Amino acid sequence: MTATAGTSCPPAVLLDAGSLTRCRRRIHLDHDPSAADVPRALPDPSLEQRRADAAVHREQLRAQLAAALPGLVTAGSAAATAAAVAERAPYVWGAVLPSDGARRGGAELLVRVGGGYVPLVVVRHRITDPGTGAVTSPLLAPHPDRALPDEARKIRSQPRDLLRLAHLHRLLRSAGWAPADEVRHAHAGGVVGLDADAVVWHDLRAGHWPGGRSTLAEYDVRLADRSAVALAAVTGAPALAAPSRVNECRHCPWWPTCEAELRRTGDVSLVVRGEMAVALREVGVHTVDQLAALDPTAEPPVPFPAQPYPDVVALARAWRRDLSVVRRVPRVPVLRADVEVDIDMESFGESGAYLWGALLTHPGGARPGDEPDGYRAFATWDPVPTLDEARSFAEFWTWLSGVRARAAASGRTFAAYCYNEQAENRWLLGSAQRFAGMPGIPPLAEVQAFIDDPCWVDLFAVVNEWFLCAHGKGLKRIAPAAGFAWHDAEASGENSMRWYRDAVGMDGAAPDAVQRARLLEYNADDVAATHAVRHWMTSPAIDDVPLAADL
Repeated sequence: MTATAGTSCPPAVLLDAGSLTRCRRRIHLDHDPSAADVPRALPDPSLEQRRADAAVHREQLRAQLAAALPGLVTAGSAAATAAAVAERAPYVWGAVLPSDGARRGGAELLVRVGGGYVPLVVVRHRITDPGTGAVTSPLLAPHPDRALPDEARKIRSQPRDLLRLAHLHRLLRSAGWAPADEVRHAHAGGVVGLDADAVVWHDLRAGHWPGGRSTLAEYDVRLADRSAVALAAVTGAPALAAPSRVNECRHCPWWPTCEAELRRTGDVSLVVRGEMAVALREVGVHTVDQLAALDPTAEPPVPFPAQPYPDVVALARAWRRDLSVVRRVPRVPVLRADVEVDIDMESFGESGAYLWGALLTHPGGARPGDEPDGYRAFATWDPVPTLDEARSFAEFWTWLSGVRARAAASGRTFAAYCYNEQAENRWLLGSAQRFAGMPGIPPLAEVQAFIDDPCWVDLFAVVNEWFLCAHGKGLKRIAPAAGFAWHDAEASGENSMRWYRDAVGMDGAAPDAVQRARLLEYNADDVAATHAVRHWMTSPAIDDVPLAADL
């Protein structure tokens, strides 16, 4: 648009597909010129790792498709994409689509359908689960005409994928590159996920959203909202999005800025996040102080579906007193045994589990033939995924089974502990499945029986049931309350991803023995922290933790 005398055009705001699922406050800060010099969080190493893994994942798929589809054109730029479209290429990899003044974006693959193109995206997360209902085509025949109902897969909800497909569909339509509405599959969009063994196809007109809205309708509503937020930021108009703590804050570069503002105002989202904070503000409860002042025995001001209302008030009161944990009950029930093992697994994203760490102790006293107390590591330093994972997992399982067997043979009780079993269980079962039949690998049923046994104790579940945690329930938050400190000041799951890359030489350098030792110390501290937490919960020291009822 060209400005005429006496008029001015508002600055263009181009949004990418990620904006559709991003926090509205982040959209504002991303576009606010006055925020350019505001301090931000350091880059998230886990996010950097996921991006690097996704790039490798996409390149591997590109090579497969290039070999299988002779007509595939690799673009990589807007000009090359336009040239490939003009030549009516059947497949265009690395497509960069023309901006339409409101959005920008690109697709891993454009598939020619009925005189136009439909988008296909490649992601590095799981997009299906076992079941039925998905519509898929073969990976190397990525065309909606080849799609059929899949009796082995059901769709796993991934709103970000659907919204990205809608974003690309609208861009294709704006460029005049989309099929006509009456063309079969004109509103299709494909996704290749982590397993990269099929293409899952979606109809963007289907009503997957609240109220039966289609993906395209949901997209249009979100784009209008995010565009308004961004435009207000660019033009200096009053902000349309205020800070509020949500799950995304954990990995957001703007979190230091938002946290400082939320703490300055004592915002209620510091205790209850997301939609609950929104609901409380709507009834006049804007701050932690206001929430803490409510009567926990009265009717709650809004429904609290996730946790009891008295707990929410108690959390607010704990937060005001800077208490990281408070007890629900005078005595915390934790299974203890004559022979105990604390376990922690280290994985590298979705690629594999490279380290199983275990801390053996004999609270009932060691006996002849027992292994000595202490930490043991079962690791592979071949970059995962690797068959050497089978060896390290088999050694870990054989050792653990031996400890259990000796305890049982001597009439002693046994218990094993972890902190948040979701990760450990996933790789226990996954390793048994992936390496079935290899030396030392247990049958899947044997692993499942261990997971189902009461002797396998998830301390995160104990904390979740019997404590209120004002600052989070992760091990790094709870263990310090038990008096435990990690040796490495930079210890975190995110940083361990970076250390692992160096430890195995993933980026072309020689494997770093120092980083291997660092990972082993980190894992040893994790199991020691688990050990410290359960001892603390069953010791007289727990009496020093305030009771929620007394706040």
